[in-house]
Amino acid sequence: MTALKFPHRRWVPRMLYAVGLLVLFGLLIAWMNVRGESPLDSGAPTKLEANPVLIERGAYLARAGNCMGCHSMVGAAEFAGGRGVETPFGTVFASNITPDPKTGIGAWSAGEFWRAMHHGRSKNGRLLYPAFPYPSYTNVTREDSDALYAYLRTVPPVELANKAHDLPFPYNTQAALALWRAMFFSAGTLLPDSQRTAEWNRGQYLVDGLAHCAACHSSRNYMGATSMNAEFAGGLMPDEAWYAPSLASPNEAGLQNWPREEAVNLLKNGVSKHAAVSGPMADVVYNSTQYLTPQDLNAMVKYLASVPVRENARKTTPRASFDVLGRGAKVYEEQCASCHGDEGQGVPSIYPALAGNRAVLLDSPNNLVQIVRKGGFSPSTAGNPQPFGMPPFGQILSIDDIAAVATHIRLSWGNSAPAVSTFDVHKVR
Repeated sequence: MTALKFPHRRWVPRMLYAVGLLVLFGLLIAWMNVRGESPLDSGAPTKLEANPVLIERGAYLARAGNCMGCHSMVGAAEFAGGRGVETPFGTVFASNITPDPKTGIGAWSAGEFWRAMHHGRSKNGRLLYPAFPYPSYTNVTREDSDALYAYLRTVPPVELANKAHDLPFPYNTQAALALWRAMFFSAGTLLPDSQRTAEWNRGQYLVDGLAHCAACHSSRNYMGATSMNAEFAGGLMPDEAWYAPSLASPNEAGLQNWPREEAVNLLKNGVSKHAAVSGPMADVVYNSTQYLTPQDLNAMVKYLASVPVRENARKTTPRASFDVLGRGAKVYEEQCASCHGDEGQGVPSIYPALAGNRAVLLDSPNNLVQIVRKGGFSPSTAGNPQPFGMPPFGQILSIDDIAAVATHIRLSWGNSAPAVSTFDVHKVR
């Protein structure tokens, strides 16, 4: 009898080989997500709670990190979470970090809190999404992590279950997150630069750590990671509504050529002689930087002023039609000139000048469109308790009017920036 032949048997070794490669790849990814982690310690939470100096220090650090900005909802309990962070991949909701033992971090040890800060891993070992900016927080020292932990254990506990993230497949899987981390994240320690002053090193520690400035002011690749050589180079915010200008470009938001006092005033008060913050940066000043010490603000400005200059490629400035320029000039005369001046000169420390204004001249028109549409409001701070604000015009100006007046502003009084089309206005969320 002729033996039966099974041609498919020749595929068995190949299948085993492929499975073996997949297993090895999975083990490699798993190892890359736990490399450098030390065994957890209890952290002795009762000892940390009993130290008032540590708690006060933690409260200050929570301000420096603007923890409330994400972990608090407007009108809701502080640090109880629930705020959604929109990303191109879906919405990630901030967690409850009050000391509630069921829904917050009341059952966490100091070691588990440190692991979340330094390694981006939750109490139960699950990987955290980098909307929680642990790629920056990994630079925070264990001592400062313990201080934050001690402070958060003193805030009123709130029993409020965390919202499930609204992420489609495969972004809602731990496997996809593990792969992302293997490619783009490695826990590290920020070592002082012996060639720099103590003030500069303190500034770097704050900017690259708790303040996580690069999380917004950097461009990102298609996987949502900071692009290589693009740190501080500017980029759209995760919801793509606002543009965080480059801190590496003096033509955008770089401080390389700014007087230090003016830059400190902007971070402290939300307004300086030639500029005012609005949009997401207004929230940062309101919740965070206005509370920092003069020493820390000076250190941050000193570090930011040393960021190497990298200019983004400028778009060619297109010509606008006479009809658009005429329409924009008319809207400006009727709605804007009474505050910003006939020549865009503004009023120092009250109404920012538009002539030569870096925010006006950005290649991205997002911020200008948002301010025209929704208004411009600087934060109320101790140094500027009653800031002047700009009312929203989105309810009285059409899309064509907004595009025309934005174009007029960007091409008048010596300004030279790309014209704004109605399509550009439509794209801004």
